[in-house]
Amino acid sequence: MFPFYANKKISALDAKYEAQRIAFMPLTFQSAYSMRELGILEVISKAGSTGASTAKISKECGISEYGAQVLAEIGLGMGILKLVDENEPFKYSLGKIGFFILHDEMTKVNMDFAQDVCYEGAKFLKDSIKSGKPEGLKVFGKWNTIYEALSQLPPQVQKSWFAFDHFYSDIAFPEALPIVFRNSPRKLIDIGGNTAKWAIAACKYNPVVQVVIADLPGQICVAKKNVESAGFSDRIEFCETDILRENPELPFDADAVWMSQFLDCFSPEEISGIMRNVGSAVPDADFFVLEPLWDMQKFEASAYSLQATSLYFTCMANGNSKMYRFSEIANAIEKGGFILRESHFNLGANSYSLLRFRKLN
Repeated sequence: MFPFYANKKISALDAKYEAQRIAFMPLTFQSAYSMRELGILEVISKAGSTGASTAKISKECGISEYGAQVLAEIGLGMGILKLVDENEPFKYSLGKIGFFILHDEMTKVNMDFAQDVCYEGAKFLKDSIKSGKPEGLKVFGKWNTIYEALSQLPPQVQKSWFAFDHFYSDIAFPEALPIVFRNSPRKLIDIGGNTAKWAIAACKYNPVVQVVIADLPGQICVAKKNVESAGFSDRIEFCETDILRENPELPFDADAVWMSQFLDCFSPEEISGIMRNVGSAVPDADFFVLEPLWDMQKFEASAYSLQATSLYFTCMANGNSKMYRFSEIANAIEKGGFILRESHFNLGANSYSLLRFRKLN
Protein backbone atom coordinates (compact mmCIF):
# COMPACT_ATOMS: atom_id res chain seq x y z
CA MET A 1 0.00 0.00 0.00
CA PHE A 2 2.46 2.61 1.16
CA PRO A 3 4.84 2.36 -1.85
CA PHE A 4 2.04 4.21 -3.68
CA TYR A 5 3.06 7.26 -1.70
CA ALA A 6 6.70 6.71 -0.72
CA ASN A 7 7.97 6.13 -4.27
CA LYS A 8 5.96 8.66 -6.24
CA LYS A 9 8.04 10.79 -8.59
CA ILE A 10 6.79 13.74 -10.64
CA SER A 11 8.53 16.46 -12.62
CA ALA A 12 8.17 20.10 -11.62
CA LEU A 13 6.27 20.80 -14.86
CA ASP A 14 3.77 18.00 -14.22
CA ALA A 15 3.44 19.05 -10.59
CA LYS A 16 2.52 22.59 -11.62
CA TYR A 17 -0.06 21.21 -14.07
CA GLU A 18 -1.59 19.05 -11.32
CA ALA A 19 -1.71 22.11 -9.06
CA GLN A 20 -3.79 23.95 -11.68
CA ARG A 21 -6.15 20.99 -11.92
CA ILE A 22 -6.68 21.19 -8.17
CA ALA A 23 -7.15 24.97 -8.28
CA PHE A 24 -10.03 24.65 -10.75
CA MET A 25 -11.45 21.41 -9.37
CA PRO A 26 -14.83 22.78 -8.19
CA LEU A 27 -15.52 24.06 -11.71
CA THR A 28 -14.19 21.00 -13.51
CA PHE A 29 -16.24 18.67 -11.30
CA GLN A 30 -19.38 20.61 -12.19
CA SER A 31 -18.39 20.48 -15.85
CA ALA A 32 -18.08 16.69 -15.79
CA TYR A 33 -21.35 16.37 -13.87
CA SER A 34 -23.10 18.70 -16.34
CA MET A 35 -21.80 16.79 -19.35
CA ARG A 36 -23.23 13.59 -17.91
CA GLU A 37 -26.56 15.05 -16.77
CA LEU A 38 -27.22 17.09 -19.93
CA GLY A 39 -26.70 14.02 -22.10
CA ILE A 40 -23.58 15.37 -23.79
CA LEU A 41 -21.47 12.29 -23.03
CA GLU A 42 -24.24 10.03 -24.31
CA VAL A 43 -24.50 11.93 -27.61
CA ILE A 44 -20.74 11.81 -28.11
CA SER A 45 -20.61 8.14 -27.16
CA LYS A 46 -23.29 7.23 -29.71
CA ALA A 47 -21.41 9.19 -32.40
CA GLY A 48 -18.56 6.70 -32.04
CA SER A 49 -15.27 7.18 -33.85
CA THR A 50 -16.69 9.79 -36.25
CA GLY A 51 -17.28 12.12 -33.31
CA ALA A 52 -19.89 14.79 -32.65
CA SER A 53 -19.69 18.51 -33.39
CA THR A 54 -20.88 21.17 -30.98
CA ALA A 55 -23.74 21.87 -33.39
CA LYS A 56 -24.88 18.24 -33.10
CA ILE A 57 -24.45 18.30 -29.31
CA SER A 58 -26.41 21.56 -29.11
CA LYS A 59 -29.30 20.21 -31.18
CA GLU A 60 -29.61 16.80 -29.50
CA CYS A 61 -29.15 18.05 -25.92
CA GLY A 62 -31.31 21.16 -26.24
CA ILE A 63 -28.59 23.58 -25.16
CA SER A 64 -26.86 26.51 -26.86
CA GLU A 65 -23.86 25.84 -29.05
CA TYR A 66 -21.90 28.12 -26.74
CA GLY A 67 -22.75 25.86 -23.79
CA ALA A 68 -21.78 22.78 -25.75
CA GLN A 69 -18.51 24.42 -26.76
CA VAL A 70 -17.28 25.47 -23.32
CA LEU A 71 -18.07 22.06 -21.84
CA ALA A 72 -16.49 20.18 -24.74
CA GLU A 73 -13.32 22.25 -24.53
CA ILE A 74 -12.83 21.69 -20.81
CA GLY A 75 -13.68 18.06 -21.54
CA LEU A 76 -10.55 17.96 -23.69
CA GLY A 77 -8.45 19.47 -20.94
CA MET A 78 -9.76 16.95 -18.42
CA GLY A 79 -9.20 13.99 -20.74
CA ILE A 80 -12.92 13.22 -20.77
CA LEU A 81 -13.09 13.89 -24.52
CA LYS A 82 -10.74 13.52 -27.46
CA LEU A 83 -10.55 15.42 -30.75
CA VAL A 84 -11.41 13.26 -33.74
CA ASP A 85 -9.38 15.63 -35.98
CA GLU A 86 -8.01 19.14 -35.78
CA ASN A 87 -9.99 20.59 -38.68
CA GLU A 88 -12.91 22.95 -38.15
CA PRO A 89 -15.58 22.27 -37.10
CA PHE A 90 -14.08 20.24 -34.28
CA LYS A 91 -15.62 16.86 -33.60
CA TYR A 92 -15.33 15.17 -30.24
CA SER A 93 -15.21 11.53 -29.23
CA LEU A 94 -15.33 9.92 -25.80
CA GLY A 95 -12.02 9.43 -24.00
CA LYS A 96 -11.38 6.65 -21.50
CA ILE A 97 -12.14 8.96 -18.57
CA GLY A 98 -15.40 9.99 -20.23
CA PHE A 99 -16.29 6.32 -20.71
CA PHE A 100 -16.04 5.68 -16.96
CA ILE A 101 -17.97 8.83 -16.06
CA LEU A 102 -20.77 7.72 -18.40
CA HIS A 103 -20.83 3.96 -17.82
CA ASP A 104 -19.05 3.00 -14.58
CA GLU A 105 -21.45 2.46 -11.67
CA MET A 106 -18.89 3.24 -8.97
CA THR A 107 -18.02 6.55 -10.62
CA LYS A 108 -21.71 7.42 -10.91
CA VAL A 109 -22.37 6.63 -7.26
CA ASN A 110 -19.35 8.66 -6.12
CA MET A 111 -20.21 11.61 -8.35
CA ASP A 112 -23.86 11.72 -7.22
CA PHE A 113 -22.75 11.52 -3.59
CA ALA A 114 -20.27 14.36 -4.05
CA GLN A 115 -22.84 16.50 -5.88
CA ASP A 116 -25.95 15.91 -3.77
CA VAL A 117 -24.54 15.28 -0.30
CA CYS A 118 -21.17 17.03 -0.11
CA TYR A 119 -20.80 19.80 -2.66
CA GLU A 120 -22.60 22.69 -0.99
CA GLY A 121 -21.17 21.98 2.43
CA ALA A 122 -17.61 21.34 1.25
CA LYS A 123 -16.75 25.04 1.38
CA PHE A 124 -17.02 24.79 5.17
CA LEU A 125 -14.29 22.13 5.42
CA LYS A 126 -11.76 24.58 6.84
CA ASP A 127 -14.25 25.60 9.54
CA SER A 128 -14.86 21.93 10.37
CA ILE A 129 -11.14 21.27 10.70
CA LYS A 130 -10.92 24.13 13.19
CA SER A 131 -14.07 23.35 15.18
CA GLY A 132 -14.20 19.55 15.04
CA LYS A 133 -17.86 19.79 13.99
CA PRO A 134 -19.62 19.08 10.65
CA GLU A 135 -20.02 22.73 9.73
CA GLY A 136 -21.16 21.91 6.19
CA LEU A 137 -24.25 20.09 7.47
CA LYS A 138 -25.92 23.45 8.10
CA VAL A 139 -26.71 23.71 4.37
CA PHE A 140 -29.43 21.13 5.07
CA GLY A 141 -30.54 22.20 8.54
CA LYS A 142 -29.61 22.29 12.22
CA TRP A 143 -28.38 18.89 13.38
CA ASN A 144 -25.36 17.70 15.31
CA THR A 145 -24.65 14.83 12.89
CA ILE A 146 -25.97 13.71 9.53
CA TYR A 147 -27.27 10.49 11.08
CA GLU A 148 -29.92 12.42 13.01
CA ALA A 149 -30.87 14.15 9.75
CA LEU A 150 -31.01 11.19 7.34
CA SER A 151 -34.75 10.61 7.46
CA GLN A 152 -35.40 14.34 6.99
CA LEU A 153 -32.95 15.20 4.21
CA PRO A 154 -34.29 16.07 0.73
CA PRO A 155 -35.24 12.94 -1.25
CA GLN A 156 -32.43 13.27 -3.79
CA VAL A 157 -29.85 13.72 -1.03
CA GLN A 158 -31.17 10.62 0.76
CA LYS A 159 -31.12 8.65 -2.49
CA SER A 160 -27.49 9.50 -3.21
CA TRP A 161 -26.43 8.93 0.40
CA PHE A 162 -27.96 5.46 0.60
CA ALA A 163 -26.74 4.53 -2.91
CA PHE A 164 -23.21 5.42 -1.84
CA ASP A 165 -23.49 3.55 1.46
CA HIS A 166 -24.97 0.41 -0.06
CA PHE A 167 -22.83 0.24 -3.18
CA TYR A 168 -19.71 -0.41 -1.18
CA SER A 169 -20.81 -2.57 1.75
CA ASP A 170 -23.23 -4.76 -0.21
CA ILE A 171 -20.49 -5.93 -2.54
CA ALA A 172 -18.73 -7.68 0.36
CA PHE A 173 -21.83 -9.40 1.78
CA PRO A 174 -21.60 -12.64 -0.28
CA GLU A 175 -18.07 -13.28 0.99
CA ALA A 176 -18.78 -12.10 4.53
CA LEU A 177 -21.89 -14.23 5.14
CA PRO A 178 -20.15 -17.65 5.20
CA ILE A 179 -17.56 -16.30 7.65
CA VAL A 180 -20.16 -14.83 10.02
CA PHE A 181 -22.32 -17.97 9.92
CA ARG A 182 -19.46 -20.45 10.21
CA ASN A 183 -20.41 -21.05 13.86
CA SER A 184 -24.17 -20.88 13.19
CA PRO A 185 -25.17 -17.91 15.37
CA ARG A 186 -28.81 -18.16 16.43
CA LYS A 187 -29.24 -14.47 17.32
CA LEU A 188 -27.35 -11.65 15.67
CA ILE A 189 -27.40 -7.96 16.55
CA ASP A 190 -26.94 -5.62 13.59
CA ILE A 191 -25.67 -2.36 15.10
CA GLY A 192 -26.24 0.63 12.85
CA GLY A 193 -28.53 -1.54 10.71
CA ASN A 194 -29.47 1.40 8.52
CA THR A 195 -31.96 0.23 5.87
CA ALA A 196 -31.80 -3.45 6.95
CA LYS A 197 -29.77 -4.60 3.93
CA TRP A 198 -27.51 -6.85 6.03
CA ALA A 199 -30.32 -8.14 8.26
CA ILE A 200 -32.35 -9.20 5.23
CA ALA A 201 -29.29 -10.76 3.58
CA ALA A 202 -28.56 -12.71 6.78
CA CYS A 203 -32.12 -14.05 6.96
CA LYS A 204 -31.99 -15.12 3.33
CA TYR A 205 -28.66 -16.87 3.91
CA ASN A 206 -29.60 -18.65 7.14
CA PRO A 207 -33.18 -19.96 7.56
CA VAL A 208 -33.31 -19.83 11.38
CA VAL A 209 -31.24 -16.85 12.52
CA GLN A 210 -33.01 -14.10 14.48
CA VAL A 211 -31.72 -10.58 13.87
CA VAL A 212 -32.08 -7.48 16.03
CA ILE A 213 -31.40 -4.15 14.32
CA ALA A 214 -30.12 -1.56 16.78
CA ASP A 215 -30.15 2.00 15.50
CA LEU A 216 -31.49 5.51 15.99
CA PRO A 217 -35.28 6.03 15.66
CA GLY A 218 -35.07 7.73 12.23
CA GLN A 219 -33.18 4.86 10.66
CA ILE A 220 -35.41 2.26 12.36
CA CYS A 221 -38.45 3.70 10.54
CA VAL A 222 -36.82 3.11 7.15
CA ALA A 223 -35.56 -0.35 8.15
CA LYS A 224 -39.01 -1.50 9.29
CA LYS A 225 -40.55 -0.74 5.90
CA ASN A 226 -37.85 -2.70 4.09
CA VAL A 227 -38.14 -5.66 6.46
CA GLU A 228 -41.90 -5.81 5.95
CA SER A 229 -41.48 -5.66 2.18
CA ALA A 230 -38.93 -8.48 2.31
CA GLY A 231 -41.25 -10.65 4.43
CA PHE A 232 -38.96 -11.09 7.44
CA SER A 233 -40.96 -9.31 10.14
CA ASP A 234 -41.13 -12.57 12.11
CA ARG A 235 -37.33 -12.90 12.28
CA ILE A 236 -36.07 -9.31 12.43
CA GLU A 237 -36.71 -7.20 15.53
CA PHE A 238 -35.81 -3.60 16.26
CA CYS A 239 -34.11 -1.87 19.13
CA GLU A 240 -34.13 1.93 19.24
CA THR A 241 -31.00 2.89 21.12
CA ASP A 242 -28.03 5.24 21.23
CA ILE A 243 -24.92 3.06 21.23
CA LEU A 244 -22.82 5.94 22.58
CA ARG A 245 -24.84 5.78 25.80
CA GLU A 246 -23.57 3.63 28.66
CA ASN A 247 -25.47 0.36 29.14
CA PRO A 248 -27.40 0.41 25.85
CA GLU A 249 -30.47 -1.80 25.81
CA LEU A 250 -29.41 -4.83 23.78
CA PRO A 251 -30.30 -8.54 23.89
CA PHE A 252 -27.90 -10.15 26.36
CA ASP A 253 -28.19 -13.60 24.77
CA ALA A 254 -26.99 -12.67 21.27
CA ASP A 255 -24.03 -14.72 20.07
CA ALA A 256 -22.92 -12.48 17.18
CA VAL A 257 -22.71 -8.71 16.72
CA TRP A 258 -22.38 -7.18 13.26
CA MET A 259 -21.08 -3.70 12.50
CA SER A 260 -20.85 -2.82 8.80
CA GLN A 261 -19.41 0.59 7.98
CA PHE A 262 -20.56 1.68 11.41
CA LEU A 263 -17.44 2.37 13.45
CA ASP A 264 -15.98 4.70 10.82
CA CYS A 265 -18.79 7.08 11.83
CA PHE A 266 -17.02 7.74 15.14
CA SER A 267 -13.73 9.03 16.49
CA PRO A 268 -11.19 6.52 17.91
CA GLU A 269 -12.16 7.51 21.44
CA GLU A 270 -15.84 7.01 20.65
CA ILE A 271 -15.09 3.63 19.06
CA SER A 272 -13.41 2.48 22.27
CA GLY A 273 -16.40 3.72 24.29
CA ILE A 274 -18.92 2.02 21.98
CA MET A 275 -17.09 -1.28 22.27
CA ARG A 276 -17.01 -1.00 26.07
CA ASN A 277 -20.74 -0.23 26.14
CA VAL A 278 -21.76 -2.98 23.74
CA GLY A 279 -19.31 -5.44 25.26
CA SER A 280 -20.89 -4.98 28.68
CA ALA A 281 -24.36 -5.56 27.20
CA VAL A 282 -23.37 -8.55 25.04
CA PRO A 283 -20.31 -10.08 26.74
CA ASP A 284 -20.21 -13.51 25.09
CA ALA A 285 -20.44 -12.90 21.37
CA ASP A 286 -18.32 -12.75 18.25
CA PHE A 287 -18.01 -9.13 17.12
CA PHE A 288 -17.70 -8.78 13.35
CA VAL A 289 -16.49 -5.44 11.97
CA LEU A 290 -16.69 -4.85 8.20
CA GLU A 291 -14.75 -1.81 7.00
CA PRO A 292 -13.04 -0.57 3.81
CA LEU A 293 -9.63 0.14 5.35
CA TRP A 294 -7.70 2.47 3.08
CA ASP A 295 -4.28 0.95 3.71
CA MET A 296 -5.59 -2.51 2.79
CA GLN A 297 -6.67 -1.57 -0.73
CA LYS A 298 -5.19 -3.25 -3.81
CA PHE A 299 -5.36 -0.13 -5.96
CA GLU A 300 -4.30 3.46 -5.37
CA ALA A 301 -7.60 4.75 -6.81
CA SER A 302 -9.51 2.84 -4.12
CA ALA A 303 -7.35 4.28 -1.37
CA TYR A 304 -7.86 7.77 -2.83
CA SER A 305 -11.64 7.36 -2.80
CA LEU A 306 -11.55 6.38 0.87
CA GLN A 307 -9.24 9.27 1.79
CA ALA A 308 -11.66 11.61 0.04
CA THR A 309 -14.59 10.03 1.89
CA SER A 310 -12.89 11.00 5.15
CA LEU A 311 -13.48 14.64 4.18
CA TYR A 312 -17.22 13.95 3.98
CA PHE A 313 -17.10 12.79 7.60
CA THR A 314 -15.19 15.94 8.54
CA CYS A 315 -17.44 18.57 7.00
CA MET A 316 -20.82 16.85 6.61
CA ALA A 317 -21.26 13.80 8.86
CA ASN A 318 -19.86 14.38 12.34
CA GLY A 319 -16.61 16.35 12.27
CA ASN A 320 -14.42 13.78 14.02
CA SER A 321 -14.33 10.43 12.19
CA LYS A 322 -12.71 9.09 9.03
CA MET A 323 -11.98 6.05 6.91
CA TYR A 324 -9.42 4.27 9.03
CA ARG A 325 -6.21 2.34 8.56
CA PHE A 326 -6.11 -1.23 9.87
CA SER A 327 -3.97 -0.46 12.92
CA GLU A 328 -6.04 2.61 13.84
CA ILE A 329 -9.38 0.84 14.06
CA ALA A 330 -7.96 -2.36 15.57
CA ASN A 331 -6.22 -0.38 18.32
CA ALA A 332 -9.36 1.64 19.08
CA ILE A 333 -11.44 -1.54 19.40
CA GLU A 334 -8.85 -3.30 21.55
CA LYS A 335 -8.73 -0.27 23.87
CA GLY A 336 -12.43 -0.92 24.43
CA GLY A 337 -11.57 -4.26 26.02
CA PHE A 338 -11.42 -6.59 23.02
CA ILE A 339 -8.90 -8.80 21.28
CA LEU A 340 -8.62 -9.38 17.54
CA ARG A 341 -9.16 -13.07 16.76
CA GLU A 342 -9.06 -13.14 12.98
CA SER A 343 -8.82 -10.89 9.93
CA HIS A 344 -10.11 -11.36 6.40
CA PHE A 345 -8.96 -8.94 3.71
CA ASN A 346 -9.90 -8.22 0.09
CA LEU A 347 -13.58 -9.16 0.40
CA GLY A 348 -15.62 -8.08 -2.59
CA ALA A 349 -14.56 -5.95 -5.52
CA ASN A 350 -13.75 -3.03 -3.21
CA SER A 351 -11.31 -4.85 -0.91
CA TYR A 352 -13.29 -4.83 2.32
CA SER A 353 -11.79 -6.09 5.57
CA LEU A 354 -13.76 -8.29 7.98
CA LEU A 355 -12.35 -8.39 11.51
CA ARG A 356 -13.57 -10.70 14.29
CA PHE A 357 -13.10 -9.61 17.91
CA ARG A 358 -13.90 -11.17 21.27
CA LYS A 359 -14.36 -9.37 24.56
CA LEU A 360 -11.53 -9.86 27.04
CA ASN A 361 -12.59 -11.60 30.26
